[in-house]
Amino acid sequence: MFVRCYFPEWSNTIKRLPSKKYPTNPQTIGDQLLKRRLDLHLLQKDVAQQLAVTTDCISLWEKGNSIPQIKHAPKIIAFLGFNPYVVKGRSLGARLKNYRLANGLSHKELGKILGMDGGTISRWETGVFIPGSETQNRLEELLSK
Repeated sequence: MFVRCYFPEWSNTIKRLPSKKYPTNPQTIGDQLLKRRLDLHLLQKDVAQQLAVTTDCISLWEKGNSIPQIKHAPKIIAFLGFNPYVVKGRSLGARLKNYRLANGLSHKELGKILGMDGGTISRWETGVFIPGSETQNRLEELLSK
């Protein structure tokens, strides 16, 4: 919340009032976005413009009524200054998922890049399937870029 000032000569003295909705311990992507936005003294429309989405999207995300589509992940990561999507672990599946999320790719989109089905990508990430050695080499090459 900002103090409205109708006198231009006072514009440098405007202070942000404490907000009841300021997330002190952000748990969701929406909380992270809200905290960052308030820290930077930005309006929802400013963040929407940076992320190339509508103001309604920002509002829904911050309220927890919706979550961002994965295609928005790269711009969200850039705005936040860190990757909130990181999956812990060093397994091939965890690393593959981190790569996919950081690049804003769906299972289907990554599958298309690799020339395979999106469902296969999903099963690799969860460890249900393990790719063969030739495919593992291709994945390691992709992940090392």
